[in-house]
Amino acid sequence: MAEAILRQDAGDQIEASSAGLFPLGFVPEMTLETLKRNGYSTEGLRSKPIDNNLLSKMDLVLNLSGYDNNDVALRGAVRIEEWPVADPFGEDGAVYQKTLEEIQGRVGDLLARLQRERS
Repeated sequence: MAEAILRQDAGDQIEASSAGLFPLGFVPEMTLETLKRNGYSTEGLRSKPIDNNLLSKMDLVLNLSGYDNNDVALRGAVRIEEWPVADPFGEDGAVYQKTLEEIQGRVGDLLARLQRERS
């Protein structure tokens, strides 16, 4: 969800990509439905593992995994920001919607902070 939201809501300032510590190998249908219902494109979304070679090239890694940022999988990232967002997998549509709205709020906050940092 975060990748799709960032691409649409912050695409003019952020190049978003996502990956997981334990990728499912598919994007859950409820994720796709929730994104589409809220006007987000799901084109190009796929489940993929973290590429450690790319971590050092990224300006910012948003960790939504709930695992400590010192986790071996995130070593090499220059800047990590923790976003403790509950994984809605297996839950009902209301939980997915709540998760989407939480991510939207965090994206808005991130954009405001980045703009202040640039000023």
